[in-house]
Amino acid sequence: MVGTRPVITTDLATIPLPRRPLDPSDQVRRWYENELGWPVVPGAPGFPLFLRVGPRFDVLDVPAAAGLAALRHLAPGSPVAATGDRMRLLIAAGDAQEVPGALDWLEWGTLPLDLTTLGEGDLMEAPVRSEWEPVTAVRHPVEPGPRAAVRRPCLPVPCAVRPLSTGRPDAVQGAAVWLRPPEPGGEVEASLPTLSAMGGGGGAPDLVRVLDTVATHCHRLRLRRAGAQPSPCP
Repeated sequence: MVGTRPVITTDLATIPLPRRPLDPSDQVRRWYENELGWPVVPGAPGFPLFLRVGPRFDVLDVPAAAGLAALRHLAPGSPVAATGDRMRLLIAAGDAQEVPGALDWLEWGTLPLDLTTLGEGDLMEAPVRSEWEPVTAVRHPVEPGPRAAVRRPCLPVPCAVRPLSTGRPDAVQGAAVWLRPPEPGGEVEASLPTLSAMGGGGGAPDLVRVLDTVATHCHRLRLRRAGAQPSPCP
């Protein structure tokens, strides 16, 4: 019996296409969705991903100097991100709307402070980890990507700093990076500052202490900027 020779076809329709290399943004998206269970909003091709704020956490956006001063009040696993000269402290979901009242209670409510909150319905650019940075931490223009609706400033923001008007959609610009990334498999929510632990006894850190420290440093920064400005000509 004569063996049959294998048939070699030149029909391109039967030749499988080569596998495309993994898109770095797909890696980032899977990490957030599969490892952390955080809702993700994809950006346009070549643009950052965005995280939905509200379902798992809210965000307190402050100057970097104020954020650094508040780190001592955070639990070791409490995630912290940065972009440019700003820091974003993750706080308990639902607490963003309580921040103005807490500042009033702390007697900071009548002073202009350079801090904002993101809460339910807002978007935050997904920070990258250090191992992703060479391929993803790139500063992009924001127009083609999704836009993040910034809820509002907690208090009036001086015109010399990044203004965020009440109720106006505004993209969170710049490449965000994790200074302290969330740990997959951990209960991130349990590490977030919250107003539900105002007494400070066990459980989550006290968001009131965080706000008082942040407000103090925001006020000092404002006074320092005001003192550095030249006096108006007579």
